[in-house]
Amino acid sequence: MSDLLRLRIIFFFFLMPFLNTAQTSTPEAAVKDEDGVQYPQYKFKGLLQVRHLESFGDNVDAMGTHHTGTDFTQSTFDIKRMRVGLNTKLSEATEVVVLVNLADFKSDTKGKVLENAYGKYTFNKHLALTGGQFRPAFGLEELVPVDIIKSFDFSNQYYEFGKNGWTSFQIGAAASGAVDIGKLPISYFFSAVNGNGKNQAMDKDNGRQYSGRLVFGLSKKHKINLGLNGGMGKVFDEKVFAIGADVTSDFRITDQLAFDLQIEYKLGTNHNLYFSLPADTRVRGLDDYLMRGIYFLPNFRYVVNYKKLTALEISCRYETFDANYKVDPNVKQTYTPMVSLEFGHAYTGRIEAGFQIDRFDKNIPNTAFYNNEVFLIQLQLRL
Repeated sequence: MSDLLRLRIIFFFFLMPFLNTAQTSTPEAAVKDEDGVQYPQYKFKGLLQVRHLESFGDNVDAMGTHHTGTDFTQSTFDIKRMRVGLNTKLSEATEVVVLVNLADFKSDTKGKVLENAYGKYTFNKHLALTGGQFRPAFGLEELVPVDIIKSFDFSNQYYEFGKNGWTSFQIGAAASGAVDIGKLPISYFFSAVNGNGKNQAMDKDNGRQYSGRLVFGLSKKHKINLGLNGGMGKVFDEKVFAIGADVTSDFRITDQLAFDLQIEYKLGTNHNLYFSLPADTRVRGLDDYLMRGIYFLPNFRYVVNYKKLTALEISCRYETFDANYKVDPNVKQTYTPMVSLEFGHAYTGRIEAGFQIDRFDKNIPNTAFYNNEVFLIQLQLRL
């Protein structure tokens, strides 16, 4: 099937609800509940992220890979994401969510394109059930869309733990809700997933990965929250695990100036790396193939409200991550300073500029494990 045909099918899929509504009379197209609210309700969503990348690394291309030859690109325009989504509320309690990333058509689409595809039923604030393809809650970044984070993209640890089935888009089921213990609000999330990523025909084995997250609201005034994560499971009959902790805060300094901070730590089995190696090259058992990382993301936000400009933000994420710190340690340190101009409200439009600077303990030629500096300018529009 050609990419053009796939694109047409996807657009037709998203237009169907609107075409049906337009061609059907109101009594047949929608049903009112006992409170007079009409269902189904449709909410269309979209995100465009276009960027320019310029590598200043020595023989490193714009995507961060080192080359010993001369045939590589250090300056390029790129469409990072072109997301189209549809949230459909079938009733007050029932919701269906679909999200696709059309930018994935620029390369091999296997295991890509389809991101969210799940149904959710909310009994009350204490319990909601989710099934399908979604992002299981295992840290800060899983609960926040990429278009409103305070940096260019998610952290290194997010993507590496995603390869190992704990974060990013997974297929499975989840339960979530909130309770109050005295004056302490607590949110909980529990998930059971296949653990082999998004848009897969079936699980890669008979194992499952189970994870949980608790969030404690320590201060409503300063939005101080403590998150604790834990997970365990089996991959090809081998036991795997992951743990994590995170803290968020938001301090209003003046009416116009605010400072927020995110800190997140994760540690877990890197079974994705272990099972990708030929059996005769694995120098130790799976229990010794461990990854860990931590990042700090401070952000200053100054509300301008001058003509079209809403706010100015300045952030700098520092992250240290090691994908195999016991067997073959090679710490990657990433600095991501960024200046962002917001237009409209809720990040309707953003222009972001800054650097991604990577430093490794050991440079490995002809790989992405090599010191580099990339300058980025990113335009973001969201609906």
